[in-house]
Amino acid sequence: MSTEKKVPMRKCVGCGEMKSKKEMMRVLKTAENEIVLDTTGRKNGRGAYLCFCKECLQNAAKNRGLERSLKMAIPKEVYESLEREFENIEQK
Repeated sequence: MSTEKKVPMRKCVGCGEMKSKKEMMRVLKTAENEIVLDTTGRKNGRGAYLCFCKECLQNAAKNRGLERSLKMAIPKEVYESLEREFENIEQK
């Protein structure tokens, strides 16, 4: 009797789709109330997940999905910096 390893699933705050944790990008709110992309998925803090597409980031900004998940207001500059970081990741 073999046991299959459980795959952790997360929900995208942009499109609402459930995917495996490895297929998604984690947006993190640190203890200092900074918002950063967590590429490792292991940093301490409150996290929200987004698909690796810019449309999901734009949807999360429009429907305030990130603000609800991180339980804080997010200024427009943070969304712009996240979009730049997403572009850097997509180019790699």
